Amino acid sequence: MATLPRSAKQTSASVSTFDKRPRSDLDLDAGINSSAAWTEHLDRGSLSDDEPANDDPTLPRQKGIRARALYQFEGKAEFRELTVEAGDELEVLKQDVGDGWSLVRTARGEIGLLPTTYYTYTMSFLSAPSDSLPGTRTKEVSTDAVTPRASPEDKSEPELPPLIPQNTGEWRNIFPSFRQGLLGGKTFNRLSSFVTSGAEEWVLNGVPGLEDNSRISVSIPHSRFSTADSMAKDNMLGIGEVDRHFVDAGPTWQPKIPRFRVLVHSPTKRSSGLSGAYTVYNVTSLFSSSECTASDDEAAPSPTPMFITVQRRFSHFVVLHTALLRRLPGIALPPLPDKQYAGRFNAAFVEARRGDLERYIDRIVRHPIARYAEVVTSFLSCEDDLEWKRLVPQFLSTRAAGPSFFAHVYHPEFNVDLSDASETIERFDNHVRAVGRNVQGLRGTFSQVREARIDMSKAERLLSYSLLCLITAKPSSSAPVLCAVEEEENASPQLRGLVNDEGAWCWREVCEDCLQLTKAVQKAAETLQSVADLYDDHARRTQLATHESLKAVAHPYMTYQGVIDTHRSTSTHYAEATADDTSNEDVATRCETVLNVTMSEIDTYHTQKVEDFTTLTKDHLDGEIALYEQILTRLKTARKAFDPLHSDELGRSPRRPSRFEKDLDRLVNDVEPLPQPCPHVYDSAPMRPVSVAIQGGVGMLMRSSSSAGRTSVLSRLWA
Repeated sequence: MATLPRSAKQTSASVSTFDKRPRSDLDLDAGINSSAAWTEHLDRGSLSDDEPANDDPTLPRQKGIRARALYQFEGKAEFRELTVEAGDELEVLKQDVGDGWSLVRTARGEIGLLPTTYYTYTMSFLSAPSDSLPGTRTKEVSTDAVTPRASPEDKSEPELPPLIPQNTGEWRNIFPSFRQGLLGGKTFNRLSSFVTSGAEEWVLNGVPGLEDNSRISVSIPHSRFSTADSMAKDNMLGIGEVDRHFVDAGPTWQPKIPRFRVLVHSPTKRSSGLSGAYTVYNVTSLFSSSECTASDDEAAPSPTPMFITVQRRFSHFVVLHTALLRRLPGIALPPLPDKQYAGRFNAAFVEARRGDLERYIDRIVRHPIARYAEVVTSFLSCEDDLEWKRLVPQFLSTRAAGPSFFAHVYHPEFNVDLSDASETIERFDNHVRAVGRNVQGLRGTFSQVREARIDMSKAERLLSYSLLCLITAKPSSSAPVLCAVEEEENASPQLRGLVNDEGAWCWREVCEDCLQLTKAVQKAAETLQSVADLYDDHARRTQLATHESLKAVAHPYMTYQGVIDTHRSTSTHYAEATADDTSNEDVATRCETVLNVTMSEIDTYHTQKVEDFTTLTKDHLDGEIALYEQILTRLKTARKAFDPLHSDELGRSPRRPSRFEKDLDRLVNDVEPLPQPCPHVYDSAPMRPVSVAIQGGVGMLMRSSSSAGRTSVLSRLWA
């Protein structure tokens, strides 16, 4: 959609191309539907209520009321409906022809029907008084309570300039005074990430007073690069080191602490009289004991790392995720796994949930600035359960950082080029969308690969049963055709002529050669059974883990959609703030800060993408190599039984029945279904993830005691 212009509170605010038209000196609510300008055409008389006919000779010459289409509408020609695009110029010949339809003429001369709610009237405005300073405009608030009139039939109305489409998901200035008077120049879409993250408030107004210290009411100036003065001022205001974030050239986040690993393991079931049964996971953080600097982001852990183990349940991960969303609104956080209500104590689900939580916390600690957040530090290091329970309500009641987050981001001076930033975000958008589609295809293909491993296991097992059926002359349910004829021809219990008393596959009573052959073939059949077990276990455990890991790289667009939207909206404001005729240095400076944040997030995705796909590919190849090495070892062992040195030993004793002979009646296809990975949070789109609902619900229940003097019942109990 198009965008509405920003408020005219700042004298140097930019003026959009669409807004360059004469204005009325009465700026308050000009053009609202309550004005007589919207109903003046009704006094001109009424047309017939019958269905309009295109062959009416008076219609092409009739003068209509100028309007613009608000939305796209695809009409049906057989019903004489028009097809218009949003922003098309129209002439309304008759507003109401019945059932909510209007008779309209397009700029191409086509006459037809269009829904009344799909267009809006346009009008001229009188010129507003100009300021004495060149290139600036001020807004005078009208004291007149009457909405100014403007005739839509004005013959001298100039041609309206074309609409300039924007990609910010907002409306442009169709009702300028409505937006300026009621929205304060802000974005019409109040649910966009640009608004909810606080980036819009930061770009337009900065931070009038930091939330971390309510006693400070003066404006906090923001510098493009942190200096000793700004650091001293932050310390004076009580801003912690964890709230300051630095951007290096790139732009890329500057890490303050080295990388470390986190393992989620050993889930156990517990019960409580109040909350019932729940699962507790051990969360172990592994820190390298080797000396490394904060910039050494690729430091490998030492053989004997330091570690801290805490116990956390799923609701604690929800607390962590909620607090991070509030304190770090400008970064892209991975989605939290959905809450499970049925079968949550099933062993397979508990293991899948453990893996999902480990991948989630691993993505958090791999982020250069998220890993030193206060809530992350407490989550991973607070071993005292009572102390952690005391901290939980504090984290839940933490107020959102909003524009304060961007106010404490320090970056190099003038390091953003608008054209490069715009091209980067378009390429990044296309890339993550393509990655998401291809990863979904890869996940589907990998499921087929796992099924192929199960089929290979069945084939190896069928071959083993066929060999045992051959040397024992016993029927097999898996290969009935091979033994059906022999079973009919040799129905006697002794099976004379098929095997001798020593169990050798021969009609002779004593035959050492056949005895050696029979025992060697039996060993080969047993080896094929172990190979089948390897294929089956590989598909159910090793490849299942890889299949689960593919979720970590799935749906990158859904994760970074907020970053993309914020980047595009900020780029629009940055272009307006740096225009030659309407430049605004303060807004441009704050826009550069937001763009540094979004581009640092893009760089973080690039780094993590390389690491993730490298690890996934290496783990898959290592698993395949290990599988085939085990298969090769077993096949080589079975092959040695046919060598003269080993075959001589096989002929010294009678053959013992194989333990797999009792399974000849078992069907090969009678196997357990292949376990599938738990779905990704965004696999069920467009449904909203449960984690988002939980996060929103917690935000409504838990309020800070300083938020308009209101507190919730839960916050009072936990206080």
